[in-house]
Amino acid sequence: MPKGYWVSVYRTISDPEKLAAYNKLASLAVGPMGGRTLVRGGRVVAYDAGIAERTVLVEFDSFEQAVAARESAAYQEALAALSDGVERDFRIVEGID
Repeated sequence: MPKGYWVSVYRTISDPEKLAAYNKLASLAVGPMGGRTLVRGGRVVAYDAGIAERTVLVEFDSFEQAVAARESAAYQEALAALSDGVERDFRIVEGID
């Protein structure tokens, strides 16, 4: 069964305090749903139209599990804490294996 991945690229971070609150709540939501954070911040080299801001990659055992985690009540609470604190591109993608 192909794995599922959350891919999130932050364009801007306007409120670091909201991001910090989101990070705490998101970790509590993602872990119990089987998510494993593979990348969070760190060094980035962006090419083409890429953005060299914060990037996050979270792996799940399946695409369905990744979608369920995003839709969970616990993650919705994390999103409420984040609100307008960042501008980001968030997507869920299916792995090839």
